[in-house]
Amino acid sequence: MNMRKLLVAGIALLVLLGAFSHWNHRNVHPAPGVLAPDAPVQVNLDDGARLQHGDVTLATHAHFDITARVLSRKDYSWGADAELIPLDLALGWGRMSDSDVLAKIDISQSGRFYYWHVREFPIPRREIERSSANMHMIPADAGVKRQLEQVREGQVVHIEGFLVDASRADGWHWKTSMTRDDTGAGACELIYVEQVNVAAP
Repeated sequence: MNMRKLLVAGIALLVLLGAFSHWNHRNVHPAPGVLAPDAPVQVNLDDGARLQHGDVTLATHAHFDITARVLSRKDYSWGADAELIPLDLALGWGRMSDSDVLAKIDISQSGRFYYWHVREFPIPRREIERSSANMHMIPADAGVKRQLEQVREGQVVHIEGFLVDASRADGWHWKTSMTRDDTGAGACELIYVEQVNVAAP
């Protein structure tokens, strides 16, 4: 009987935790209008530093400063890369931060990629490609990780850090994109996040 009660209590706790997580990550639905008008600011480094993050070496290539709307988020808890990069954020700026535009674009994330689909283009294709990106988040510390865990779809976030390449001694490596003009495999930014703030609604 005691075991049965413990099992029921455990299941109830899991349900409550799941409900809390869903509520905590519920989407925000801002009014129409451009919320993040400016493109990311990138300052390339001639002689970047090397940072050690566990068994991963991070080579910094640029200081990166972005204010953008969260189009989608995807959390990763399994796999060799999940400890280093626990989540990806698909981010949009310019007209890709406008609810009227985004209402006509289907957005999703899977397998470390960001996908979009339209029936009819609300803005030109190239503008969608140049004003949005999937970005891999490497939290600088536990505090930054907790802040990233609170970010919700629809919010406007300000993120500062560095674009980095990641590598391990066994030969594994992951390169960052250094431009917003690319698409497809290799077009995602790998960001060592030192600061993240959510803009007031």
